[in-house]
Amino acid sequence: MNLGSIYNQNNTTFRLWAPNAENVHLCLYKDGHSASLLERSAMLLKREDDIWELQKSGDLHGVYYTYEVQREGQTFESVDPYGLAVGVNGLRSMVVDLERTNPELFEEDHGPQIDSITDAVIYEMSIADTTGSESAQSDYSGKYLGLEPGKIAFSHIKNLGVTHVQLMPSYDFGSIDESGETDGYNWGYDPLNYFVPEGSYSTNPYDGAVRIREFKTMVQRFHSQGIGVIMDVVFNHTYTVFDNCFYKTSGNHFYRMKDGEYSDASQCGNEIASEKEMVRRYIIDCVCYWAKEYHIDGFRFDLMGILDVDTMNQLAKEVRKVNPQILLYGEGWKASDSPLGDEELSLKKNCGMLDHIGMFSDDIRDHIRGDVFIAKGKGFATGNLSMGRDLSYSIVGSVFHPEIDYEGYSYSRGPWAKAPGDTISYISCHDNLTLWDKIMVTCPEEPEELRQKRNLLAATIIFTSQGVPFLLQGEEILRHKAMPGSNEPCENSFNIPLSYNAINYDLSELQKETLRYYKDLIALRKAHRGFRLTTQEEIARAVHFLCQGDDGIVCFTITTDEECLLVVYNGNRDERRVSLPDGEWHMLLSTTDAEGKWCCNQVVPGLSACILKRDECM
Repeated sequence: MNLGSIYNQNNTTFRLWAPNAENVHLCLYKDGHSASLLERSAMLLKREDDIWELQKSGDLHGVYYTYEVQREGQTFESVDPYGLAVGVNGLRSMVVDLERTNPELFEEDHGPQIDSITDAVIYEMSIADTTGSESAQSDYSGKYLGLEPGKIAFSHIKNLGVTHVQLMPSYDFGSIDESGETDGYNWGYDPLNYFVPEGSYSTNPYDGAVRIREFKTMVQRFHSQGIGVIMDVVFNHTYTVFDNCFYKTSGNHFYRMKDGEYSDASQCGNEIASEKEMVRRYIIDCVCYWAKEYHIDGFRFDLMGILDVDTMNQLAKEVRKVNPQILLYGEGWKASDSPLGDEELSLKKNCGMLDHIGMFSDDIRDHIRGDVFIAKGKGFATGNLSMGRDLSYSIVGSVFHPEIDYEGYSYSRGPWAKAPGDTISYISCHDNLTLWDKIMVTCPEEPEELRQKRNLLAATIIFTSQGVPFLLQGEEILRHKAMPGSNEPCENSFNIPLSYNAINYDLSELQKETLRYYKDLIALRKAHRGFRLTTQEEIARAVHFLCQGDDGIVCFTITTDEECLLVVYNGNRDERRVSLPDGEWHMLLSTTDAEGKWCCNQVVPGLSACILKRDECM
């Protein structure tokens, strides 16, 4: 990366790619917000590659700057698209000596090592939600520094047993007033400065170095406890067009156009033209920078289906040079039509064209809970037992398996994943209803205790299926998000007050019981390799179905060199009998109080899941 402000103690070089500019000036400021112009430099020199360049002498660490770009008869003042630090609300970039932002021993910091992506357990979380409630008892409510080992919020995550946290947007986004003069809450899917941490999560958004140091401190703390950090990144669109640094410095180059209008496959007003050389370079440079400078362990790509396949594959190649174990996955869909043909986009159906980049499985989500776009639509765990047969497709991680009826499968034509690591298995994420709220809507007359059984059944399906398990923060404590002024579930809480989004750690007995089961479930998955197979061939050899949804029962075995496992799901409200394979099976974990040894013809409790092990493989 050779664009942006390249700092050293004696001088700083400024480089800006501005292909349509007639001239470019550098404006220096003493801070990031006031009318404090220190200097308007002479015009930058334009190189043959459309890069404008200027070198300024002296130690400029902490000096703020913008570019004044003249093109097409207009003058635009813009932050640096490659700016590494900014002042409050991202209005001005800041020159930064990154070494001064490192916490003590940060050079030695690194994330956890895993043998395969299928060993990961991913926990999606919001920095604000995690420490934003009074019950979190944090000295830094809603801040990077609120995530501190030994404190309630951090201990909750650590004790759950997850291997990675996926941070909801934590780069600099545009919808929150960082000055604190106005209250606000937003998930942050409105990118502003891609190379910079969000300032509202820092203790001092006015100093561009503080947010960098505090973000690094947060990452270091997670790593110290063996937890990796994944960033949710939004390269499919920008917060605005005309106020954005891309438009101000290069016109419409960064955006896809259709018939003279901004294409809108993101349904956010615009979409990024990832297929263009300098846009592709920007995305790759940004991801590699976060991986190298902040020691980020993975990236989740919002609406990845808008980004082209070539960009994603080149990105994977380059970022794996920084960290060979980097986790890459995203949403394999788009929100609307794009000028780029489907065959060029990183859609779920094109998963085989991508270089080990995972996709969220809407298959397993809808099989378990019901159609995400139909509030009262039911899945296997919420009362639609006809989903049991389709569920087997997802249990094997969406790869080819000889026992799956692909002709009768209702979701897609054949398997879409090459390997189980391509499949991110989830029931809920930040979008749409939480799992608990979905169960509340689909089963409104049931008591809490029965709805809890549905939650535990749903979770067990995710963690005993092949692929990479993913859960939304609070799923393990029956998270409910209410509409302001009522108890009605809020489907998308992206901008309602923090009080409705923040995690409450004062748990009821039912929540405590649920949390204990999730801990046991995650520990079980970690302890048995049969749930974490890595290839299609392994799965075809190991996984065999005894029942694929008949009479509301799904039952299968997993046989490896180490052990024989048996998994049974009963989606009925009442008990059912199941014929087991020969031998004695002892209970490893059950959503009910079932225990002891099972054999032959066995009664399975209603709305339950049971995981058993045979002492010797036969």
